[in-house]
Amino acid sequence: MAEELSYVLITPHSIRKARTGGIVSRLISRTGLDLVRARMFAPSRKLIERYAEIIVSDPDPRHRKTQERIRDYLFTHFLPNPTIDGGVQPRVALLVFQGENAVAKVREAVGHIVHERTSGETIRDTYGDYITEGEKVVYFEPAVLAPPDIACARRDLALWAEFSDSDGGLLEGTATYQPGANIERSLVLIKPDNFRFPNYRPGGVIDVFSRTGLSIIGMKVHFMSVAQASEFYGPVLDALKKVMREPAGAVVKLAAEQELGISIDADVQRQLGELLGPIKGRQHWESIVQFMAGTRPSECAPDKLDEPGSEKIIALIYEGVDAVKKIREVLGPTDPSKAPPGTIRKEFGQTMMVNAAHASDSAENAAREMGIVRISENNLKPFVESALGCA
Repeated sequence: MAEELSYVLITPHSIRKARTGGIVSRLISRTGLDLVRARMFAPSRKLIERYAEIIVSDPDPRHRKTQERIRDYLFTHFLPNPTIDGGVQPRVALLVFQGENAVAKVREAVGHIVHERTSGETIRDTYGDYITEGEKVVYFEPAVLAPPDIACARRDLALWAEFSDSDGGLLEGTATYQPGANIERSLVLIKPDNFRFPNYRPGGVIDVFSRTGLSIIGMKVHFMSVAQASEFYGPVLDALKKVMREPAGAVVKLAAEQELGISIDADVQRQLGELLGPIKGRQHWESIVQFMAGTRPSECAPDKLDEPGSEKIIALIYEGVDAVKKIREVLGPTDPSKAPPGTIRKEFGQTMMVNAAHASDSAENAAREMGIVRISENNLKPFVESALGCA
């Protein structure tokens, strides 16, 4: 069976209620599909009007009625509404999935909001609401939107890709803050160890970050090149060269005494550490780059340095009061064995390198790191246009 593209739109209500992580977990783990693109949107009226024009397409009267409700819902929840958050521009997350039978698998995971049994089996069963009084619907929240068939998936993706530059990317003006508040942005990377196979971990990491109360204003599926990973972790190289001197000297002293029967005094041990520490430090640094990009810098051909690597990450931008500090507290220290219970690295980390996520340690570094991963770059539009053959 040929691979298909499908999508899910996470509604502003679901985002505002910090349900993004739970929804992502359910979609990846239940469908087994590949999450290939993600982008935040602040939809314009023009986009919503275009989307509303085409969303009612199902010939089945029951499903068509739901689509009509979704059409009306778009104008009250996808656009600024004075009765919801004071009319602040809503945020919408577009997730694109690829794989065999992708449309049907996504629809099965999403569910149909009218016929759910409130058992938590589907996304809408868990996060959506359809409340009636008699035959009158008094509350309607679909949680997510997804296409009913392949033709609709292609048509809708082409539309959102068309508006992905003007309405999507790194969002501005989607939250209000008290005057004088220390508003920061922090970069988070969901690391490659979360994507070894389809599982709940990527969404689980996002779910834990939601405890900060910060807003996601940027999201991107990214494949770091070796050059990007080398620049990103460049400041770590000198630190590793220094920190490895003492352990390198101790290891050589022990090996010399045990294997060669040579006694090493403290001064010789120090000299050996000075010599071998930088070598060991660089080796460890190259392992970090390989973990993030898929190839060691010393083994990468010069003409391949800037090509996208083989390892997937999700880059997220969080915004809010004291964002850097809040994100770092939830993340936990680099060494998972020393991380407090409830932190991401304690729950999901394995080693000091394979530790689930990265987060900027200062607002200045956040700006630097965002530039390296090109967080504002639109990789959704060219991918969709190429996949749909409409470039």
